[in-house]
Amino acid sequence: MTDLVRYHQQPTLAEPTLLIALEGWFDAGAAAAAAAQAVLDVHPSELFAEFDVDQLLDLRARRPVVTLEEGVMRELKWPSIELRTLTDTAGRDVLLLVGAEPDHAWRPFVDVIVAIARGFGTRMVVGLGAYPAPVPHTRDPQLGLTSASEEMLDSLPGYVRGSIVVPAGAQTAIEMATHQAGIPTLGLWVQVPHYISGLPYPAASTALLDGLQRISGIEFSRGSLADQAVASRSQLDELVADNEQHQQMVQQLEELYDSQDQLGFGPLPTGDELAAEFQAFLRDQQE
Repeated sequence: MTDLVRYHQQPTLAEPTLLIALEGWFDAGAAAAAAAQAVLDVHPSELFAEFDVDQLLDLRARRPVVTLEEGVMRELKWPSIELRTLTDTAGRDVLLLVGAEPDHAWRPFVDVIVAIARGFGTRMVVGLGAYPAPVPHTRDPQLGLTSASEEMLDSLPGYVRGSIVVPAGAQTAIEMATHQAGIPTLGLWVQVPHYISGLPYPAASTALLDGLQRISGIEFSRGSLADQAVASRSQLDELVADNEQHQQMVQQLEELYDSQDQLGFGPLPTGDELAAEFQAFLRDQQE
């Protein structure tokens, strides 16, 4: 269904990395969406392709937003799903899929993404996401990995690898399909404290970009994310300090977090160690 997408340019890309950061399902604290927006705020990008939201979205669930000024309608902003091209700080090519998660036509949507990824010779696909977890805001966010390739996960030790049966998102469908197309694919997930999972949590967005750099080599400037994370931490500390029950809850979560070795979470390898192991894995795939 080529009418699902409209292309704005035909760029020349050298083995790009495809990043997926769709809004909605499994993005607690809007961590992935905020990470993607922080990247786009700092790194110039170009619109490569946009998808037909009339076919893909339920506009009653994702309504356009109107701006009113003293009763005058100034702007109607429609939801969007876009593929943008950009480069990281080292000049490496990146395809970034952003916008609303489709409500309809998942299979044709996934087919288009896979065709684009194969057409550009994509070297790797990374989906970004976040989920609520029993962790405290006073500790560094934990990162987890998912993949259809056990060998790929084994090449990146030190991350949470959970076992669960859960409804999947469109992003997961893309990751499964790109794996089946022979493209190394990972889902990178950050844990967000469950008690604030409905609020913006910049620390989680920063953690996602840190993890992305470690597993893929793609490095982006963070803009104001670090300052936002510090301000958010300060506000949360103040809120917790005013309530004894909240203090006890956070203390219990800290104890659980600090016993992570007993839960099977080992120390995170250094970036150099991860890069070496993962590059070896990619070489084996190419051979």
